[in-house]
Formats: sequence, C-alpha cells, structure tokens
Amino acid sequence: MTGGKTAKPALLSGGNPQIPKGFGDAPVRAWIAAAPGWKGDAARRLDALIERTVPGVKKAVKWNTPLYAVEDGAWFMSFHAFDRYLKVAFFRGAALDPLPPVGSKQKDVRYLHIHEDDTMDEPRLTDWIRQASRLPGERM
Repeated sequence: MTGGKTAKPALLSGGNPQIPKGFGDAPVRAWIAAAPGWKGDAARRLDALIERTVPGVKKAVKWNTPLYAVEDGAWFMSFHAFDRYLKVAFFRGAALDPLPPVGSKQKDVRYLHIHEDDTMDEPRLTDWIRQASRLPGERM
C-alpha cells in the first residue's frame, strides 16, 4: 500500500486480472472488481446468475480464473477474460443439452464466448448452469 491506497491487480494478456489463488467469495469478487470495463460487468452478472441458480455454490480463483463447484474441489464451470470475449467453460459441457456452442480440444469441455455487445441469454445460461452443477465436477 502506498499513500493509503491498495494497488489494483495487474492485468494479464486479454485483460485477465492476476489474482492470488484463494477459496471463497472474496477472491472471485476481487477478480470481478479488477476485470476491466465490460468484462467486469459481464462477470458480475454471470457470478450473480450462478449464485441464484446454485444456492450455496462454492467459489475459488485458481490460475487467475474464477471457478465454481457444488462439492469442494469438484469444479463444474469457470470463466476467463480474453481480448475480445469472456470465455465461459463448462467442464462437462458435452453432456449439456443443447450443447454450448464452442468446442474444445478436451472432449468433455464446451465453451460459451461472451463478447462486449452480446446480449446475455440468461434463461439459456441458467439452464446450462443448472445442468452443469448436477454433473460430476472436475477435480483440479
């Protein structure tokens, strides 16, 4: 701290905030607060949607990425900032119906990319979040 002000976290490539590894709501809130502009707004809305859809959801930041779980250490989704979009990962996304639109090199993972001018389809996201939270989580 300098002059009573807390330094803002560094931004990595794509505007992804560099947040220390941590468990619980506080590190995720810190990541969201540090995300620049529209990415922070989209992440805030996504986080609130996850909380409403999965009461008691467990949270963490690992690898500068917010993660969400029903069971400790068994993550069902995450998001990460890139230059032009927020990448939402569903770790068992290949089991969701309908499939999230973006494939992965990993057979079970599917993505949704949220761009600055996109309208967030909250009913579709809520359905995917609910489905994903009921599947076995990914241990990382």
